[in-house]
Amino acid sequence: MPHSRCIVMGIVGCLFVAPFFIAYGDTIADLKNKITERNTAIADIEREIADYQKQIETTGKEAQSLQSTIKYINLEQKKLQSEIRLTENKITAVNFRLEELANAIDGKEDRIGESRSALAQTIRNLADAERTTLVETMLSGATLSSVWRTVDDLERFERDVRVDLVRTKELKADLEDKEAETQVNRTKLVSLKADLADRNTLLSQNKKTKNSLLLATKNKEAEYKKILTQRVAKRDAFEQELLQFESELRFAIDPSRLPTAGSGVLKWPLDSIRITQKFGDTAFAKSGAYNGKGHNGVDFAASIGTKVKSALGGVVKGTGDTDAVCSGASYGKWVLVEHANGLSTLYAHFSLIKVSEGQSVGTGELLGYSGDTGYSTGPHLHLTVYATQGVKIMQRKSAVCGGTYMMPVADLKAYLDPLKYL
Repeated sequence: MPHSRCIVMGIVGCLFVAPFFIAYGDTIADLKNKITERNTAIADIEREIADYQKQIETTGKEAQSLQSTIKYINLEQKKLQSEIRLTENKITAVNFRLEELANAIDGKEDRIGESRSALAQTIRNLADAERTTLVETMLSGATLSSVWRTVDDLERFERDVRVDLVRTKELKADLEDKEAETQVNRTKLVSLKADLADRNTLLSQNKKTKNSLLLATKNKEAEYKKILTQRVAKRDAFEQELLQFESELRFAIDPSRLPTAGSGVLKWPLDSIRITQKFGDTAFAKSGAYNGKGHNGVDFAASIGTKVKSALGGVVKGTGDTDAVCSGASYGKWVLVEHANGLSTLYAHFSLIKVSEGQSVGTGELLGYSGDTGYSTGPHLHLTVYATQGVKIMQRKSAVCGGTYMMPVADLKAYLDPLKYL
């Protein structure tokens, strides 16, 4: 027979506690082991990816040749394949955790129900005991020991009610925590599945790039050098054509509508920052606005598939791909975001764009993945900062490219040094 206290207290009866928790504990233990195994695999793959990244950075510093370019592409491919395995393992780990949480929630709900039932029974017992007052008990001729037993029963019932209430509240609070974590993990799962799809897209693009390069060069170094020379000449001609047009623009720009330089209003667009070229007339920037020559933004090292984030909340004013008309001559795949503080930011050389025109984005929100579209000597992110009043997305006919391209163009006064606002 179970102890009387097991019946009165608002917890699972002693008779049922042990069998329930043995079965439940085995399930949780099994899931915890599986999660630990996945986390170990995740750590191993992350080290593998870090090693590929080091090799990519070393290869990127080598003299540009067909062999080094193919080596670079192969390393990027291996890194992407590892990132796919990493994401798959993360998805599995999250699914295990969701299963673990589901079991925990079921257990908490059962215990809360049992606790409430026991609490209700305790309250009924207390009500029954209080129907007979202490005076009535004494007048009934009960012995002194019976009187004290009645007093003890009342005190015990009241004490049990307080204990049951506290435990029920604790169970409910823990249940709410588990439900909140479940929602967080469901959101994380959606994000991981989207990331996995993106990684597979990037891997497919990588393979096509390699095949196209081998086909165009016939796997010959001389052919590769000829392509590079033609590409540089096309880039220079296009930039000169664009510069001539932008030099003639006269947009009204009110400097008072711009944030104070050095205020740090923009956030870094990448999680890991390494600047490879600054703003201005040389590879290492001069301060001040774009003067019609030199570099009109800042370049950051970013291997293919690196997440590019919005430097500030705003609205996507447009996206495009200059390669569609003028392959290898300009920004490639680009995104322009307009901010509420008088600045606009351009992100270029994407491999994959994840936003669309008119979309609102928050600070740090994913815009897409870095790449080497447009004119690029290697994968990186190009960031330009404009005074919003001086930049517009326009369609322009190009004699160099033999077609009509669409991209942001600006009054030269509108180009600002990004490092003054980051």
